[in-house]
Amino acid sequence: MARQLTYAERLELISKWKNPPGPSERLRLERAEHMVRRAISLHEPFRGLDITVAPKGSYPNKTNVRGDSDVDIMVRLNAPFHSDGLAGWWFGPPQPPGPWTKDKLREEVHSALTNQLGWVDANHNLAFYVPEVRGSPPSIDVVPCFKWVVYDFSVPGGRLEGSVVYGRHDGKRVINWPELQLANGRAKNDKTNLRYKFVVRVLKSVENDLAEAGVVEALPSYFSECLIYNVPNHVFLAGDFDDAVRASLQEVYRQLTETWFGSLRMLEPNGIKKVFGERQKWTEKHARELIKGALNYLNYGV
Repeated sequence: MARQLTYAERLELISKWKNPPGPSERLRLERAEHMVRRAISLHEPFRGLDITVAPKGSYPNKTNVRGDSDVDIMVRLNAPFHSDGLAGWWFGPPQPPGPWTKDKLREEVHSALTNQLGWVDANHNLAFYVPEVRGSPPSIDVVPCFKWVVYDFSVPGGRLEGSVVYGRHDGKRVINWPELQLANGRAKNDKTNLRYKFVVRVLKSVENDLAEAGVVEALPSYFSECLIYNVPNHVFLAGDFDDAVRASLQEVYRQLTETWFGSLRMLEPNGIKKVFGERQKWTEKHARELIKGALNYLNYGV
């Protein structure tokens, strides 16, 4: 079990953790994004196509922490888009994919990266991995994906847009909503006087310490963001920042342990996907262990 911080230690670390990485680390992240963007723009087969190259995850959402700042970048082919369900029946058949099958897209993204960046690890199920070199930008996960569309007349514009990537090994699709995550995170941060993202960074930093000490299993940093997103806005605003961290962790623990089906109602920051569901890399047990460990480590009690 990790030791408990003293009150003074806790305040000192929280003050440190609540801030995003400094200018030098931000510059390294920006350089990584620029490298991938340039590689895609220079690749001849991509000329004239509607392609989005953009960071996703903690870096654009400003919830990344020091020492935990790899970069996830999507390379998304927007036309033709992918969809399913009743979309074809309501709106007619989608455009034919032409040459752009999932294998073709993956092949060309791989070629674009290796032509400009050298060796790239292509053996992962979803992303290409560009390793970090000393003094260079951080490691990069590049995800080749297609635009994913869901028609929903209850939302402005009548549809939701995300991305879909198909597993290289298992063929299964993974649907993400990076733009919705970004918009919802910004809105929640504004409504909580910037405390939402502060608390996310604190929990991510605590998780790193607990994992290093062997108290919890190492978890994706996005997991912490998912848990804190489900804290009601008013909880962040009570008292000082130390009070906000305590109250937020206690609220998550309450939802996980005391509220009837509380964990089943938890949503990712995109507002669509369930936190605990099929193909997630974590379970409710991971969540309870993390939050209980964080409350103990920060000496808040459970």
